[in-house]
Amino acid sequence: MHHKQRGITFIGWLFLLIPVAIVVYAGIRVAPVYLNYIRVARSVEQVAAQFKSDEQPNVQSIRIALDKRFDIEEIEYPKTSDITVKRDNGVWVIEAKYDDTAPLFANLWIGIGFDKVAHIG
Repeated sequence: MHHKQRGITFIGWLFLLIPVAIVVYAGIRVAPVYLNYIRVARSVEQVAAQFKSDEQPNVQSIRIALDKRFDIEEIEYPKTSDITVKRDNGVWVIEAKYDDTAPLFANLWIGIGFDKVAHIG
């Protein structure tokens, strides 16, 4: 009498669960990096909104506002010196373009690039 094997074996479970576990672990390691980006993006947007009503902002006043906002949000990376503030066709542009990494295993890292742009004026 022959019995058909039904279900999945232990080795089959391993082949299914190990990739899922790696993806979940990577998500856990990447989450703080994205939460930091959310704080950076919110800070840039708040500084841009703060100067919408101001008639004549300048680079120094924008950088001071960014410094204060980064201190409030406790943002350590990127530094405010890494944020680009420039004038483009009569409009101030604040650009937070940076790369961040999250450790995965041993010497394997996940690299993520972020780019947030806000306009004043």
